[in-house]
Amino acid sequence: MTGDVARDWEDVRGYRLAPVDETELLARQTECTFVWLSATGHPVGVVMNFVFRDGRFWLTASRRRKRIAAVERDPRVSVVLSSRGSGIAARRSLTYQGHCLVHDDDATKAWFYPDFAAAMRPGRPERAAAFRTQLDSPGRVVLEVVPRLRIGFDGDRMWQASPPLAAPAD
Repeated sequence: MTGDVARDWEDVRGYRLAPVDETELLARQTECTFVWLSATGHPVGVVMNFVFRDGRFWLTASRRRKRIAAVERDPRVSVVLSSRGSGIAARRSLTYQGHCLVHDDDATKAWFYPDFAAAMRPGRPERAAAFRTQLDSPGRVVLEVVPRLRIGFDGDRMWQASPPLAAPAD
């Protein structure tokens, strides 16, 4: 960064996440914070696992979870993820606003459970198969988040433009 942008640390628009880095993060990360609105309109979030397929986030939970009734009442949600724990050394983050659809049909579960289990147990087909069987419970639903707005941040780009001693230690 050059000029005033590199000195104005309150304006981080110059450190947006590049599309290629977004694609890598979505392919490698499996954990996010899923945020919905409670009945009183207060945002609530929990950490969940996900897979990103065909431009959408796919997650799963028991229908008993309060978040299921909440998104059926008001489908506005957010999905927040970072590169932490993904194996990507760079500090990256993404936030998506979107709408959530709840699926309980067999066709969705037929492709989702094996795909999700394989992503959560990579390189371990026997463990993925056992996890897939565990997922297939009567009250389980699949959540599909259709992103509408994206906010991406590349912390490494910001720290590269920072004074050397301000950057985080490796």
